[in-house]
Amino acid sequence: MSFRNFTDEIKKGLPSSNYLLVSSDYFLLTEAVSLIKGLVPEGERDFNFHSFDLLSAESDKLPFEQILDVVNTASFFAGRKFVIVENVQKLLKKDIQKLEHYLLNPAGGSSLILLNAGTLKKELKERLKGIKQIVLDIRERDMAAWLQERARLKGFELSEDTASYLLGVTGPDLGMLSSELEKLMLAGSAKIEKKDIVELVEGKRTYSTFALIDAIRARDTEKTFKIYNVLKQTEEPYSLLGALNWQYGQSAGASSSPGDRDYYGRVFELLHEADVAVKSSGSFYPLELLLVRLLRLSRKR
Repeated sequence: MSFRNFTDEIKKGLPSSNYLLVSSDYFLLTEAVSLIKGLVPEGERDFNFHSFDLLSAESDKLPFEQILDVVNTASFFAGRKFVIVENVQKLLKKDIQKLEHYLLNPAGGSSLILLNAGTLKKELKERLKGIKQIVLDIRERDMAAWLQERARLKGFELSEDTASYLLGVTGPDLGMLSSELEKLMLAGSAKIEKKDIVELVEGKRTYSTFALIDAIRARDTEKTFKIYNVLKQTEEPYSLLGALNWQYGQSAGASSSPGDRDYYGRVFELLHEADVAVKSSGSFYPLELLLVRLLRLSRKR
């Protein structure tokens, strides 16, 4: 199950008694909490919305059974109670046993939502029977559809082409994409168009990653690094690399000749090497080395 499945559950008011949400992207977990909180009227949140983080200092002083007591306590209002427990990957073995016992007879008027950051441990997966598990992670090829759904949930129209353009400009960082989409939704129009992205997202940028790839393909070293030096003033290394990866992916998908396949195969090898180096160093140097290699590769094409 995916983030789309989760939003479907949100539309139904999270009717199940228990959920386990899993993601390696912290942004998606915080997004899930925001959507759950939105189900509860503001005046009822002190009673019908509770959130606990097992990594917080307060959680060290709070026995897990007290969290379960909150779930079991009847609400003062007619609405459903939602209790969120973040970072359940840190649950102690003794507390997993208590959770197992609760799941055998969950509270009827409450939804217990467990959030697991990172890969779900085999032991936890096997022991939490009868819980609805949803993996929130979004594949890169599904990000445009995620943007469309996010816009639609807030009453805005965003075409597939426009969502893809925003992804190409911004890169696959979900937090950044969300921030830019929020900016676009403040523009005043119910329909978000490419021109809005050009004006509001690209803004005063002299160049975009589209222009960077065009310069590489034209084998223009001077222009490539001129554009790169402009982009690095406003982009993080990983975001810029993600935008390059996405745009090359679009180009590769549209090509069919054996020569193109060989070329793009090598391009993606270089992108992967740069990705590993950026993650380990956090610096721009791997990107600069990548550009040099892509320019050399273009000359051999």
